[in-house]
Amino acid sequence: MTNWINIGVLGTAFLVLFAVAELLYHRFNYHAEVTRKIVHISTGILTLLFPPMLENHWSVLALCASFLLILIASWPLKLLPSINAVKRKTTGSILYPIIVYGCFLNYNYFDNFALYYIPILTLALCDPVAAYVGQKYPYKPYIVFRQKKTLSGSLGFAVAAFVLSFAFLIGLEQYSFIHAVVIGFALSICTTFAEGISHGGYDNFTIPFAATVVLMIAEYFLNYA
Repeated sequence: MTNWINIGVLGTAFLVLFAVAELLYHRFNYHAEVTRKIVHISTGILTLLFPPMLENHWSVLALCASFLLILIASWPLKLLPSINAVKRKTTGSILYPIIVYGCFLNYNYFDNFALYYIPILTLALCDPVAAYVGQKYPYKPYIVFRQKKTLSGSLGFAVAAFVLSFAFLIGLEQYSFIHAVVIGFALSICTTFAEGISHGGYDNFTIPFAATVVLMIAEYFLNYA
């Protein structure tokens, strides 16, 4: 019964988040890029509650599938402009619930919190950091698949990814200092590269995927090598 209550609470929280974004867009004239970023970060934070609140991956699948259907339906119906009304073509909102479920499956199967929290947090927090730094300090722009990015943005992403992963590995997973530094550095480099070469919202897939690959390789060498 508790699990169903938690599903309802989380589902309601996501709907409230969408409603707040729509209010900011329509009533307070926030630009869609801003409201989209708010939803991006807030969604990532809300999904951090999945492991402690949901009993199994079927519950996560139900939530992710529900919101995936809402997001897919919003395109032809011209709904949720706070998310969809951006000038660039992007599939990021569609990929988000898919990658969240995939990360939860990894965590559930390997019983390793790092396989869930680090990919999700890197996507939710470091990607917006890269966008902010790149716009605020547009140093050394470069073009990937006709999409403009900056070296300063990539550096901002790398620093944020290292700090985040290092803090998680040494604080919650209790890795040794040297292991946390090495794995954090590898995560930073690989996820920054994934973000740098991605376009059209595909970084919502490539960033968590890169983080997951690095973590699984690290686990293998730490446990079996």
